[in-house]
Amino acid sequence: MDRKYTGIARWTKRGLLAAEVLVLLPIVILLVTNQVIRISADSQLYDAVGDIPYSKVGLVLGTSHRVRNGGPNPYFHNRMEAAATLYHHGKISYLIASGDNRSIYYNEPEQMRQALIRLGVPDEVIYPDQAGLRTLDSVIRAKEVFGQTKLTIISQRFHNQRAVYIANRHGMEVYAFNAEDVPPAKTDRTVVREWFAKANVFWDLLTNKQPLHLGEIIPIGDPAN
Repeated sequence: MDRKYTGIARWTKRGLLAAEVLVLLPIVILLVTNQVIRISADSQLYDAVGDIPYSKVGLVLGTSHRVRNGGPNPYFHNRMEAAATLYHHGKISYLIASGDNRSIYYNEPEQMRQALIRLGVPDEVIYPDQAGLRTLDSVIRAKEVFGQTKLTIISQRFHNQRAVYIANRHGMEVYAFNAEDVPPAKTDRTVVREWFAKANVFWDLLTNKQPLHLGEIIPIGDPAN
């Protein structure tokens, strides 16, 4: 066979192999990172309120209280129900309501506070965290701003897995209570986003990503606050 054509065939084969690697590598990274986080966090997640140990403080992770079409967001309302359940069963004494307060027109922590009060949680035990812009921000701020190295995280299972892993890697002792999930028909976009969010956790750790905002210590349980 002509050497020219042999060389072309060889480089074509190498090019196809490189293309396969470029396509498969991101998929492998997504699968591995997601599995590592799920397995690592599993023993710290609880579904039954009677099983979860007591923590002084619960960290409820924020999301918008409404979906794009203006209807109620079941993720939000299920998280607030779960947080209130823990409080009323004596599993937590205080709550950090951590979310995004990007403008005067969008204030997750305030919506969370109002929802929790409607569910019978006293206003004085709720500590709004206005700078929980990301899960990483909420978790690290619970430690660095609110002074908590041990707490209970409250969100849906898929979200709790990621939050628990972040907390573990930052030297915190945490449990997580799984709020009721949302019917599969409404979760496609969230599931896809979560796969990439879990993978991004490792990039944040590699680059030592920190919250956008920190600030002065806010003691939990101090009547002055």
